Amino acid sequence: MDVIIMEKIINARISNRHVHLTKEVYDRLFDDELTIKTKLNQVGEFASNKTLTIRVGDKKIENVRVVGPLRKYSQVEISKRDARFLGVNPPVRRSGNLEGTPKIILETLKGSVETDGLIIANRHVHMTPSEAKDLGLVDKQIVKIKVNGDKSGEMDAEVKISDNGYFELHIDTDDANAFLLEDNDKVTMII
Repeated sequence: MDVIIMEKIINARISNRHVHLTKEVYDRLFDDELTIKTKLNQVGEFASNKTLTIRVGDKKIENVRVVGPLRKYSQVEISKRDARFLGVNPPVRRSGNLEGTPKIILETLKGSVETDGLIIANRHVHMTPSEAKDLGLVDKQIVKIKVNGDKSGEMDAEVKISDNGYFELHIDTDDANAFLLEDNDKVTMII
């Protein structure tokens, strides 16, 4: 039996499918600047006003949001349900861990780009270095998340420490549906 050292209530944020783009890829797909639609809690990050289509063969998903700011790598984050629809099997990965990931085509009215970087994002808890230190956690450590409610249960999540980290759990729509979670519902992190 695991020994519980501490429990902390945190918000669960639900990430829908989205893409992160390099400047080079962005410029091949769009003619104007990347602008903010909604600021995200992670400092400096935002859902942009831009969307695109992702495609594998003849299967496509339209209106996939571009998340800013532009990055040093392009990455497409989808759910397992999306992956089944597209007929691909991307790995569950931490953001930026893209080696050996499947290719996908990104399309806009301006053009298309084929890129690798297709993943199912792992569950993770964002936090700053000082928050992690206060909790005795290190980057990539696995913590338990307890969900109470009609479909209660537990899941593992990886600690993700960054200077712009805002303390919250990030899960995808599949996880949210499995536990009947809504965006910003409270869950318990168990250390």
